Amino acid sequence: MTEDTDITLPRPPVIAIRHAKPRDLPDLNAMIAALALHHGDASAMTPEKLERDLFGPMPWIQALVADDGQGLIGYAILVPLYRAQEGKRGMDLHHLFVRDGQRGNGIGQHLVDRAREIARQAGCDFLSVSAATGNVAAHRFYENMDFVPRPVTGMRYLHALN
Repeated sequence: MTEDTDITLPRPPVIAIRHAKPRDLPDLNAMIAALALHHGDASAMTPEKLERDLFGPMPWIQALVADDGQGLIGYAILVPLYRAQEGKRGMDLHHLFVRDGQRGNGIGQHLVDRAREIARQAGCDFLSVSAATGNVAAHRFYENMDFVPRPVTGMRYLHALN
C-alpha cells in the first residue's frame, strides 16, 4: 500500500467540478489505478471499459472530475442504488479520490457536494459511501460532511456470470 506524502501543493485558484468527458478517460483511468494501488489492489480498469460504462449505449455509472485547468486532480464515481423494501432511490459514492499533494485543499468536499446535488436532482432519497474499517481519516471526513455511520451486518455474496 502506498502512503500519502507530506507534501501539500498550493490549491489551484480555480477548480471545476464537472462530469467526465471522453477526453478525460486516460487520466481518469490512471487515477482509478492509483486508488487501487493505495488500497493494495490491482486495477483491471481500462479506458475502453470506462468509455463503455460512462458513454456507451447503456451508461452504468456517472463520473465527476475535479479539473484545475492543467489536468484532473480528483474524481468521484456514482452508481445508482435502490431499497425496494422502502421504495427509496439512492446513489452510492463508489469512489472518491484526490491526487496526492492536493488532499486537504477541499477538493474532496467539492466532489461530495456535487455528488449530493446530482443525487438530489435524480430524485434520490440518500447518498451512501463506504470506507474500510481501519480508514479512520475517511471515517472522520465523511462524518464531518454529515454522513451517519451505519454498520453493515451479514454477508455479501458474489456469483460470477461469465
